[in-house]
Amino acid sequence: MNNTKINLVIKPEIKRALELGLAVVALESNVITHGLDYPENKHTALQVEAAVRESGAIPATIGVANGKLLIGMDESEIELFATTANIPKVSTRDLPVVLATKQLGATTVASSIIAAELAGICFFASAGIGGVHRGANNTMDISSDLMQFTRSRVAVVCAGAKNILDLGLTLEYLETHNVPIISYQFDDFPAFYCRSSGYKAPQRIDDASILADIIETQWLLDNKRSVLITTPTKLEDAIDSDDVNDAINAAISSAQAQGISGNKVTKYIMKAIDEVTKGRSAKANSAVLINTARVAGHLAVAHAKQSSNKREVA
Repeated sequence: MNNTKINLVIKPEIKRALELGLAVVALESNVITHGLDYPENKHTALQVEAAVRESGAIPATIGVANGKLLIGMDESEIELFATTANIPKVSTRDLPVVLATKQLGATTVASSIIAAELAGICFFASAGIGGVHRGANNTMDISSDLMQFTRSRVAVVCAGAKNILDLGLTLEYLETHNVPIISYQFDDFPAFYCRSSGYKAPQRIDDASILADIIETQWLLDNKRSVLITTPTKLEDAIDSDDVNDAINAAISSAQAQGISGNKVTKYIMKAIDEVTKGRSAKANSAVLINTARVAGHLAVAHAKQSSNKREVA
C-alpha cells in the first residue's frame, strides 16, 4: 500500500501527538464487533482507551468506514461499531475490498498494524495474536497476523495467543521468520487469559528503556519486521490453564465426532471454555484487553522518551 493513495482519517489529537513525537498506541476494532455483546463491547473499548491514557500515551482505535482508514475513533464511532450488526472482520487480504467498496470494517491484528504503520504509529496493543491452529499440518490454517509481523515496522504488545492454538508451532513459526519475541517482566510466553502457555519466552526484559533500545536496534537491522512483546494478564484476572486445556481437548474431540470443521471449530471451542469457566472467560477477555493496553502505553511512552533523548543528543 502507498500512503499517498490510501485515505487516512487521523484524529487531530493523534496527528499532533505524532508530529510532536509523543507516544501513540494503535488498537484493533475487531474486539468491538466480534468479541463482547453490547453494551459491554463499547464499555470495554472505552476502558481500553482509558488504560492507554492512564499510561501517558494516546489511543488510536483503528477501523474502516466509507473507503477510509480511521486512525482513532470518537465515542460516537465506537458506538456505531458496537451496535451495527454484521460488520465484517477485515484482515490483510480483505482490506482493499472493504476500502474500495466503502463498507464498514473491523480491523484485526494484521490489518490494524498495516494501518498503524501507514499513519506512522509504531506501537500496537492486542489481547492476543493469531497463530498456528491445531491440526495445521493438514489444514494449513495459520493466522495472517504471523505473516504480517514479517512485513510491518510496528512493536506489537500482547498477552501471547489463545490456548486453542498450537502455541508450540506458533513459536516455531515466529522463530523461523525471525520475529523477535520479548517477554516483559515475565519468564513464559503467555496464553491470553492464562498467564502461561507452558512455553518459556525466547527473551525476558524487565527494563522498559532497554526494551525501547531493542526495538530501535531491530529496526536498524530490519526495518520491515515487527517486534513481538508479551505481557501476562494480572494474576487475579487469570484463568487456570489446566481447566482451559481440559475443556479445549474435550471440545476438539466432540467437534470431530460431530463433523464440525473449519472456523466453526473455534466458535465451538470458545463456547465450551465459557461453559466450563461459568462465564468467567468473558470477564477475563475484558481484563486482558485492558491490562495489555496499559502496558503498551507504558512501553510506548518509554520508547518515545528514548527517541526524543537521542534526537536531542544528535
